[in-house]
Amino acid sequence: MSMKAIVQSAPGGVDTLRLDVVERPIPHEGQLLVRVMAAGVNRADIVQREGHYPAPPGASPILGLEVAGIVEEVRGSSHFKVGDAVFGLVPGGAYAEYAVLDSALAMPKPERLSWVEAASLPEAWMTAWFNLVEIGRVVEGERVLIHAGASGVGAAAIQLARLLGLSVFASAGSADKMDFCRRLGAEQVYNWRDLDRFSPMVRQWGGVDLILDPVGGSYLAENIACLNPDGRLIFIGVMGGAQSALNLAQVLMKRLTLRGSTLRPQPLEVKARLAAAIVEHVLSAQASGLVNVTIDSVYPLAAVAGAHLHMESNRNLGKIMLQME
Repeated sequence: MSMKAIVQSAPGGVDTLRLDVVERPIPHEGQLLVRVMAAGVNRADIVQREGHYPAPPGASPILGLEVAGIVEEVRGSSHFKVGDAVFGLVPGGAYAEYAVLDSALAMPKPERLSWVEAASLPEAWMTAWFNLVEIGRVVEGERVLIHAGASGVGAAAIQLARLLGLSVFASAGSADKMDFCRRLGAEQVYNWRDLDRFSPMVRQWGGVDLILDPVGGSYLAENIACLNPDGRLIFIGVMGGAQSALNLAQVLMKRLTLRGSTLRPQPLEVKARLAAAIVEHVLSAQASGLVNVTIDSVYPLAAVAGAHLHMESNRNLGKIMLQME
């Protein structure tokens, strides 16, 4: 059977993307076939489109890492049945009418959430939980710095940090983004466009114990200067370059930990644990009004090029989403 999906003629710009008819994916044991109602757009999609982040072995080459939709087929044992409304993280294939979702990663969609709202949660919130809680091992009362605080991951990380009892600082690139970060719970926010060096300001605020950084190389020296003793620096991207000089004396004397982190290649059991954390902690907090869904804009699937260009312009406040017709 066939479906509509976004396919790519070759690695490159948005002009390489087109809506076409392809074969539907076939779920394997332990998987669900989901009729996709909404999908998230993530920075990883752009890097993959450009040819620098190939899909893992066995995953769909179609772009897209998170979906919300209706279960059409169940293979093997599952808590879900045909007709259930679910959302979850996929290794690829979200920019399509149908996608395969591991049953262990599927989460029941609350009725209060729209398809778009539900699809906006998996990548950002699982990334935030993975890096703050599992890797960063944050402790209540610690201080964290979230770079790109108005991004989808940044917005989730700011709110999760506040939920965990942390003091949150954030960077953003405009006045409206700074206000957005403050509304989410950041206590201190600075405009990175106004500062060649941000460490003096962060040190004046008391320094930080953990930094979540999608920028990479160009921020390395300043990040290290910001960290308190036993601080942790977690890289989740290299938007600012992959190369930088490292002052090992500071790393040694302050007993710092530098860690790279990617969610997509993690084993299924790790992702399943993160999905369970989202259901147990984030959905309940969202239902209580303690955290918010942050949707910047919604594009029809056929207008995916516009969604990518909007993300590349760095104007979004929160998540950019695709909605199926």
